[in-house]
Amino acid sequence: QVHLVESGGDLVQAGGSLRLSCQASRFIFSILAMGWYRQAPGKQRELVAYITSDGITNYTDSVKGRFTISRDNPKNTVYLQMNTLKPEDTAVYYCNAASPSAMAPWGRGTQVTVSS
Repeated sequence: QVHLVESGGDLVQAGGSLRLSCQASRFIFSILAMGWYRQAPGKQRELVAYITSDGITNYTDSVKGRFTISRDNPKNTVYLQMNTLKPEDTAVYYCNAASPSAMAPWGRGTQVTVSS
């Protein structure tokens, strides 16, 4: 059974920073593109960033220039550095494979709350 464990969420003021981590167990991690997703109350889950196995990254427009995704393959871990946070970044953040066909069961996510 694959497990995804997200951590690092917190309550921060607008303009602040957080670093999220996601550790994957029993996942063919190194060959997969990995993504960070978020789901705000009343909204659908959205992909905000992904990183390919060879380090190519892509971001949704709303986080470009503020968020940075990275990965440590030997540690089966993917990170999301979030800077200049805005209230609209408030959501539960999840990690998973970037491709729907490769996804594992979702973890519990980590709550990010940005106060204005």
